[in-house]
Amino acid sequence: MPIIEITSLSQPGVEIFSQLTESQLRNRIEPEKGIFIVESPKVIRVAIQTGYQPVALLCERKHIDGDAADIIKHCDGIPIYTGSRELLASLTGYTLTRGVLCAMRRPIPLSVEKVCKDAHHIVVIDGVVDTTNIGAIFRSAAALGMDAVLLTTDSCDPFNRRAVRVSMGSVFLVPWTWIDGNINQLRAWGFKTLAMALADNSLPLDAPILKQEERLAIIMGTEGDGLPKEVIADADYVVRIPMAHSVDSLNVAAASAVAFWELTRKSQN
Repeated sequence: MPIIEITSLSQPGVEIFSQLTESQLRNRIEPEKGIFIVESPKVIRVAIQTGYQPVALLCERKHIDGDAADIIKHCDGIPIYTGSRELLASLTGYTLTRGVLCAMRRPIPLSVEKVCKDAHHIVVIDGVVDTTNIGAIFRSAAALGMDAVLLTTDSCDPFNRRAVRVSMGSVFLVPWTWIDGNINQLRAWGFKTLAMALADNSLPLDAPILKQEERLAIIMGTEGDGLPKEVIADADYVVRIPMAHSVDSLNVAAASAVAFWELTRKSQN
């Protein structure tokens, strides 16, 4: 377990924490070499406990025998970079949450078929690019009994550093992958598609018919533009959340929590 004291911002090996963009970390050209950054001891522990492979650790000196001590025991053979709080903040461009960052190996994406095989309730995230919303949706999906998450390829990467932190590690708890192509392909695995949108023909979220469906794919779009018209037109159901005081919509993260709770209640009872 080599512990390496950082004395300058150009220290060899720390560029994964400072110089590489999210896109470079993801490494689309060689996916097997992709990296993502996990922030804070609590979230790092969740990642390790669910089988993700650490590559390097960056932490303040005081955390080597403190908050990061148990994590370091699981990081045998990888470099442990350390330094002052001020130097590490200069290196990364922000103050480390709880003083610890971990670079981890990005797994090969699962197939849509594998993610959907045993699932009954999945969420399809269509074009949501805000990292905070992505993290919050994953946290609600894990907490409220969703079986899987699919994301269209124009959505934010769930392994974005901020998305991971906002999710509090929930991105490691719920199976997910990218869906490339028509969402209607989900019907091949027995799913009925449910578009969350305001429309003249939309059903209220508590409509009894929705509870009768064994497999539902809940499609969520951005708050600003909502779902594309063709996605709404092709869905088996169009559903709205009943609201008061003339409020017409919720933030997509808040709306997802309401929808997940209502639509999974039958499986939880």
